[in-house]
Parts: sequence; structure tokens; C-alpha cells
Amino acid sequence: MSALFLSVILLAGALSGATAAVVGFGIGSLMTPLLMTRVEPSLAIALISIPHLAATTVRFARLWKTIDRNVLVRFGIPSALGGIAGGFLSGVVRSDRLVAVLAMLLVLTGIANLTNGFWRWHPGRLAAGVAGLLSGLFGGLVGNQGGLRAAGLSAFNLQPRAHLATSTAVALLIDAGRTPFYIARSGEQLMSHWLPIIVATAGCVGGTIAGERIFLRLSKEICHQEKDYAGLMLGLWLLLRGALAD
Repeated sequence: MSALFLSVILLAGALSGATAAVVGFGIGSLMTPLLMTRVEPSLAIALISIPHLAATTVRFARLWKTIDRNVLVRFGIPSALGGIAGGFLSGVVRSDRLVAVLAMLLVLTGIANLTNGFWRWHPGRLAAGVAGLLSGLFGGLVGNQGGLRAAGLSAFNLQPRAHLATSTAVALLIDAGRTPFYIARSGEQLMSHWLPIIVATAGCVGGTIAGERIFLRLSKEICHQEKDYAGLMLGLWLLLRGALAD
């Protein structure tokens, strides 16, 4: 990869890391399409899993004290299990229709949250587990787990820091489960791409630290709104990308 493209990777990593620190997702959504312009999709996913794991670990180390353990057990763990399973099955059952359905779910959830559509609904234990499992499985199948996970967590009306911490804990569980698989499957190819991995990791970790400073200055109302807008924009982007591909 050229020095220019490595610079683009660094900047994109910093932007995606900062975005993830504020809204709870963004590294995979932003970095994977970029890397897919140079390598095959399966290798791009494996490449980004390493900086994703590093940045998520840094975010978790800074936020773990504010995790809502009740929501983590009821929703987060089923979501992580579903996400890992969906990630392993993505090459078998993934289709453009699933991506379109995900996009519509993100758009509808964003609109509902911005208009207080979910404000009075609080899922019980069984509903939380089923919602977590399905959101993780579906997100894993289409490769955008973070956006759907954040949308699912919005039903619990958590404080902003607890929302981000709980989402980060789930993401770390998923990374811990899938990254060894990616390394075992694509180890030799990953070794030959060590430089972009280091550059992407530096950008994502640096962006994560900078993004946390921004996050801590935001009010509760703005924190909830920016997560909803981010999910809405991701859904619209997926719809647009699918339309352009057709």
C-alpha cells in the first residue's frame, strides 16, 4: 500500500475511533469499506478486527465502572453470542436483502427514538434476551453489529455513559470471540499486511482517546440524539450503497 493510502487509513482510523467513542460504533462501518478498495472483503474484515479489538479494549478500560450489569446480562451477552454466530455464518447466508432489512430497521429505529416512539417501552427479561440475540445474530450476518446493538440498547433508556460502556463491553465480548478465528483463518495474509494494521490501530486508538474527551462534554439529551442520528445516517447510507450497487 502506498504512503498516501496509509495516511488515509490513519485519518480514517482516527475518525472512526472518535465516532465509536461517542456513539458506540463506527470503526467497522467506516474502515471495512475503505480497506475493501485494496483487499478482498474477507481479508478486510480480518484486518480491521485487530485495530477494532485494540480500540474497544482501550474504551472498555476507561468505561468499565459504569457498565449496567443488569442490561449486560439480559441483553448484552445474548447479543454477543448472536453476533459471534452471525459473524461465522455471514459468508454462508449473507445477502443484499438482509443488508436492506438492516438498513430499514436502523432508519425506523432512529426515527422512533427521535420522536420518542420507544420512550415508554422497557423490555422484560425474556424480551431483552430475545432482542439481544436477534440483534446480534442479524448484525453479525450483515457485518454491521454496532449500529443494530446501539439501536437495541436505546430501549433501556440508559444514562449516556452507561449506554456507551455497556455497548463497549458487548463489542469486546464479540471481538474476543471472533478475532482468534480471523487470525487462524487469515494469519499469513495478516502478517504480510502488518504495516496497515499498525497504522489503522494507531489511528483507531488515538481517535478513541480523543473522542472520549468530546463525549464527556456532551449533555444527556445530545448524547441520546447523536446516537439516534448516527444510526439513522448509517441506515440511510446502507440503503444508498445498495441502490448504487444495483
